Amino acid sequence: MVETVNAVGDARGDPGDPGDAAEVSAPGAGGRGRWGGFVRRSLVRLLISLWVVVTASFLMIHMVPGDPVRATLGMSAPPELVEATREALGLTRPLLVQYFDYIGGLFTGDMGVSITTRLPVAQVIADRLPATVALALAAFAVAVALAIPVGTAVAVATRRGRRRGLELGFAGVSVTLATVPNFFLAVASVAVFSVALGWLPVAGADGPAAYVLPVAALAIGPAAVLARIMRVEMLSVLEADFVRTARAKRLSAVRVNLGHALPNAVTASLTIGGMMLAGLVAGTVLVERVFAWPGLGSMIVQSILAKDYPMAQGIVLVYGAAVLVLNTLVDVVLELVDPRTAMAGA
Repeated sequence: MVETVNAVGDARGDPGDPGDAAEVSAPGAGGRGRWGGFVRRSLVRLLISLWVVVTASFLMIHMVPGDPVRATLGMSAPPELVEATREALGLTRPLLVQYFDYIGGLFTGDMGVSITTRLPVAQVIADRLPATVALALAAFAVAVALAIPVGTAVAVATRRGRRRGLELGFAGVSVTLATVPNFFLAVASVAVFSVALGWLPVAGADGPAAYVLPVAALAIGPAAVLARIMRVEMLSVLEADFVRTARAKRLSAVRVNLGHALPNAVTASLTIGGMMLAGLVAGTVLVERVFAWPGLGSMIVQSILAKDYPMAQGIVLVYGAAVLVLNTLVDVVLELVDPRTAMAGA
C-alpha cells in the first residue's frame, strides 16, 4: 500500500506525502472495524501477559528454597523477630489469600514492604524508576540517531555491489559491536575514559557528563543491529519501481534517497527499535551496577544479594510490565505508520 501511495505521489511530483497515505488508508466502516479488532486483540494479549507476569512475580518469593525471611534476617535472628516479620509480610496466611491480597494491593499501589529497609516497595521503585527510564530513553535515542543515517549511507554507497570493501567492513564492525556484551563495554569504557584518561566520571548520575559512558555502553550494540537492518531495508527499497520512476524523472539523489526511499525503509527499523527499547530498559541492570547508577537495575542487584525478596519481586514485576507495555505500544505505532501489518491479520 505504501509503495502504491508513493507511486501515485510520484506522478503528481509529491511522492510519499503523508496526506496521500492517510487518504488511501483512511478507514471506512470496515477499516474502523479492523482497527477496533486490532486494538481489542492487543489489549487482550497485554492483559493476559500482565496476569502471567504478576502471577510469576508472586510465586517467585514462594518458590525460593527455605525461608526467605530467615535468609534475609540471618540465621542468628531471634525467632520472635522472624515470626513478626513473616506476619507483617502476610506470609503466614494461606497462599491463595496472599495471592488475591497481592493483586488487590497492586491496584492500590501497594507492592509490599522491603524486608531490609522497611520502606514500601512502591516508594523505592517510584524514587528510582525515573533514573532507569532516563538512561534507557537516552540510549535508545542515541542508537536510532546513529543507526538510521549510517545504515542509509552504507546502503546508498554499496547499492548493486559497489564498494565491496565498505560493505565487508561495515558487516564486520557491526557484527562485532552487536555481539559485545554491554557490561563489558561499560567496564572497558570506565577503564579507558574514566580511570586512564580521567575525562568522564566513574560513577553516579551527577550532570550530563555522567550519562556519556552508560548511554554509550547501552546504545552501541542496538545501534549496530539497527544499522544492519536499516541497510538491508534501504537496499530493497532503492530497487523498488517507485524509486526507479523518481530517478527517471531526474530528481536529485538527495530527494530520491531521503524523500522517497527513506520513509519506506524506516518502518522495519522502527519496529525492531521499539522492541529494543524494551530490552534496553531490562538491559540497564548490569550497566547500572557498573556505574553505580541510582536506578532500578542497581537496586535489584542489591535486593537479590541481601535476599530482600519483596523488593526483588516488585522490581521484576515493573521490568516485566514495562517490556509488555512497550511491545504493545510498538505494535500500535507500527500499525499507525504502516497499516499493512496488523490489518493483514485482521
